[in-house]
Amino acid sequence: MFRFETEVDRERRQLLSRRLREDNTAGSAEIRALRSGPAGRELPLEVWALDERGEVAAGLTGRTWAHWLHVDLLWVDAAHRGLGLGSRLLAEAERVARTDRDCTRSRLETWDFQAPDFYRERGYEVTGRVEDYPPGITEFTLTKRLG
Repeated sequence: MFRFETEVDRERRQLLSRRLREDNTAGSAEIRALRSGPAGRELPLEVWALDERGEVAAGLTGRTWAHWLHVDLLWVDAAHRGLGLGSRLLAEAERVARTDRDCTRSRLETWDFQAPDFYRERGYEVTGRVEDYPPGITEFTLTKRLG
């Protein structure tokens, strides 16, 4: 007999993550090899554009792992759009990932009303799409070879 709970539990989430990581490492020679080297460590990567007052005008957050850059968030304040900040943030994140962290690929997700064309113009290709996520919106996965 099992009891199911739906509460948020940080300790259980960490336990689940650790156990899944252990199972994945045991089940895949590729993952075992990856985790034995420096590319096996997930590292945050952040790039910020600050205005003359030191306020955040734009930012990019992501992480590197397994020779990949994963861009999580890229945002430019409306007052600063059209100045190339988004392009510069993305280029800097790709540069750091490529030269400092030995990444060869980049990936990200964006919605149809956000920036798929922006990323395509910067060399990203659509490799996946999910219709109606959320309802009425299409989510795209895009990837790019770095270097």
